[in-house]
Amino acid sequence: MASSPQSSTARAILYAFVANFGIALAKSWAAWLTGSGSMLAEAIHSYADTGNQVLLYLGLKQSQRPPDKEHPLGYGKLSYFWSFIVALLLFSMGGLFSIYEGVHKLTHPEALSQVWVALAVLVVAIFLEGASLLGCLREIRRVRGERPFRDWLKHTRNSELVVVLGEDIGAQVGLIFALGFLIAAAITGNPVYDALGSICIGLVLIVISLFISWRIRALLVGRSADPEIRRLIDEIISRQDGIDFVFHIITIQFGPDTMLAAKIKMRDGVTIETAVASINALEKELKDRIPKLKWCFIEPDIAD
Repeated sequence: MASSPQSSTARAILYAFVANFGIALAKSWAAWLTGSGSMLAEAIHSYADTGNQVLLYLGLKQSQRPPDKEHPLGYGKLSYFWSFIVALLLFSMGGLFSIYEGVHKLTHPEALSQVWVALAVLVVAIFLEGASLLGCLREIRRVRGERPFRDWLKHTRNSELVVVLGEDIGAQVGLIFALGFLIAAAITGNPVYDALGSICIGLVLIVISLFISWRIRALLVGRSADPEIRRLIDEIISRQDGIDFVFHIITIQFGPDTMLAAKIKMRDGVTIETAVASINALEKELKDRIPKLKWCFIEPDIAD
């Protein structure tokens, strides 16, 4: 059964926050002890991810504020704004800093010490990040229900879950890179491998941040409701008695909530009282069947 998007999102954010904060502390200690650029890049990445979870939770809570005079359609899009800010931070604090640190280590190489400490921390971090990733995937499964994962990822309007998923995947890939390059540096005694690992981690984070930015961009501009919701709306309206023709239907997503506007042609001979009753019944059915349909505007007309 599909779960509430808000509760699933909050749990996914919590999993990521706890994992990233603990891992960030361990990585910082290992980076200081070993002098590893890859480990320092990973520590900065984890601190950035920890802060990002706070911003995502802030966006989730702010998006639930009720409508007011200045914002009659509510604050739902604030979740998209904070998700986009997270993508920018992932690009700058995570990706660019990691590349900078790698280039610095290439031009000013330093011998590594006690590499086994960094390797042990990375192995533990891989398991912890894996647990966070599995937690995120479990919450996504609750939200998407029976929908295929790829279909959900392509069409979802839940920006926070997309961001957490991207961060978790980026963190796991970065950890594997850091572990591999540190092992190479330890075996060969060449610190250049450690610097290359930092650069590769930065590139991974930049790719992830660009993907997240691209997904959030469409939501910020204004995107229609999920295709499943649109299909359900079409089905309900098409079965309604008294409607002769549907000129057009517009849906807009505002965070977790959806707005619907439709222009319809009633059948000839229908009285005003009957038309009003029919439209009221239609709006009630739509909101009963689609709980997150917050605004519903049905306009009867004779021409588009």
